[in-house]
Amino acid sequence: MVEPVPVLEVTDLKKHFPIRKGLLRRTVGQVYAVDGVSFTINEGETLGLVGESGCGKSTAGRAILRLIEPTAGTVKMMGRDIAPLSKKELRPFRQQMQIVFQDPFSSLNPRMTAGDIVGEPLYVHGVKGSKERREQVAALFARVGLRQAQMANYPHQFSGGQRQRIGIARALALGPKLIVGDEPVSALDVSIQAQVINLLQDLQRERRLSYLFISHNLAVVEHISHRIAVMYLGRIVEYADTRSIFVRPQHPYTEALLSAVPVPDPAVKRQKRVLQGDVPSPVNPPAGCHFHTRCPYAVARCKVETPLLREIAPGHHVSCHLR
Repeated sequence: MVEPVPVLEVTDLKKHFPIRKGLLRRTVGQVYAVDGVSFTINEGETLGLVGESGCGKSTAGRAILRLIEPTAGTVKMMGRDIAPLSKKELRPFRQQMQIVFQDPFSSLNPRMTAGDIVGEPLYVHGVKGSKERREQVAALFARVGLRQAQMANYPHQFSGGQRQRIGIARALALGPKLIVGDEPVSALDVSIQAQVINLLQDLQRERRLSYLFISHNLAVVEHISHRIAVMYLGRIVEYADTRSIFVRPQHPYTEALLSAVPVPDPAVKRQKRVLQGDVPSPVNPPAGCHFHTRCPYAVARCKVETPLLREIAPGHHVSCHLR
């Protein structure tokens, strides 16, 4: 039996931003925002990418979509490496991968009506007939829970949840295979978050969509994700199915993240593992394991040798010398 080709396959992805100073703008250093990230996403699957603010998860999402150019690595979309493609060669793949941004207001053009915003991808990619575009946009509005009459409204006339639904409708317009959600519900009220998450899950079941769901909210990630990748300072430190991550976390950083999640039951007592110190700078990350400066279990080897992301159980990968 032939195994299906993953929708997205990322191997050793890196994105380094140069630091320039002086009149000649010479490069004096690098910001190691993403430093060797690898994972796959299959059809109809959601991978949750989690970590502290500044760990590089949003940068990884944008580099995968080529919204920013990756420094190194391969990004295979349906088996084709899109990292080295020119803008013209990349154009057909743009239809297959879309993004839903964190801020549902700044991601929409305030000078365009909601109908024009959702219909713009259709126009750009060849649906020229205004009647046909209007019919497709009306169907998308209905699917995401908006009324056809609202197509003539401008972004400021919608609530935050409705604006995010417009963003989702725009992402769906071209029938993509992959949608990157960059903190898509973090700016919404809790009740609206649930509605948007349920909408994303319904759309996934209907259209066999694959999601890269970037978030710092572990409760949301647990609800929507099939697998989870935990990032720290530009690297993935743990990568497994959702149940394994929440029931049997193997990396000290993952343990600390989970211990900080509030439990909505006063009778349940959970031991918090407070990490010492601050997150190191991505300009000058520590040698060896990036986490060793804050890890309560660190040994001498952790300070000099970078741990590989190893499979310690079927489907469970950890980057730690002690596992």
